[in-house]
Amino acid sequence: MDAVAPTGSGSRRTSRPRKSKVGWNLLGLLVFVTAGFPVYWMLNTAFKPAKDAIDPDPSLLPTGITFSNFSRALDIADFWGPVGRSLIVSLAVVAIGIVVGTLGALAISRFSFRGRKIVIVGILAVQMIPLVAMIIPVFLLLNDLDQYDKLSGLIITYLTFILPFTVWTLRGFIVNIPKELEEAAMVDGCSPTGAFLRVVFPLLAPGMVATSVYGFIQAWNEYLYALMLLSQKNQTATVWLGNFTTKHGTEYAPMMAGSTMMAVPIVVLFLLVQRKMAAGLTAGAVKG
Repeated sequence: MDAVAPTGSGSRRTSRPRKSKVGWNLLGLLVFVTAGFPVYWMLNTAFKPAKDAIDPDPSLLPTGITFSNFSRALDIADFWGPVGRSLIVSLAVVAIGIVVGTLGALAISRFSFRGRKIVIVGILAVQMIPLVAMIIPVFLLLNDLDQYDKLSGLIITYLTFILPFTVWTLRGFIVNIPKELEEAAMVDGCSPTGAFLRVVFPLLAPGMVATSVYGFIQAWNEYLYALMLLSQKNQTATVWLGNFTTKHGTEYAPMMAGSTMMAVPIVVLFLLVQRKMAAGLTAGAVKG
């Protein structure tokens, strides 16, 4: 039999996915450039001479590299004190938030009680309230509790808007874990607590890690409440950056150097947990 010549429809079908893939790749590249350019510009300004940072016709590529901006940033005001206080606040918020948030999410997901839907709606409603609207009530409340200008007061304040997100996020992870896994573990002799620790907790690890990273970033980068609730002697790292703006103007190069140093803990944290986020997805899986 004579060979049948291939029609053009097959080649058209294969070319469409290729064009679609190229389009998605270009879109992803555009998003990456848009999101990454501010970070690049921060690093570029941090390492360029101070006079080049205020050049009205700046260059996209670095024209020279200097580390004097970092020493200038450290000389303007105490750096390690604010960074240490920010670390204390952020780590305390993450530790307390993940424990309380996990227990709250577990209660909402696994137990039926009166007012359960009201609690869920309340969690969503709290997240819709602008943080600016709560500054005066929070200030008055902390002042009455003798927590003004204290790190403990700032930690309590951060928990009020990080905990609702933590509970809501972990609830979604717990709901997706089949309850039958816990029941099977209890049939094998585990207590409810043991079933949670041996079965649910490993499967919940990715959600806990992702939520902890979010809480740390939120607490680390928060500026408004730290400015309003702490005096200058107890200022955090974000408020410390305000020292670069004076009546004589803004020192942009040292400010970008300070911002670069502030970004280091976030980058280190992400590098430490990124593998655990992926590995936790298969931890505790049931083998057939």
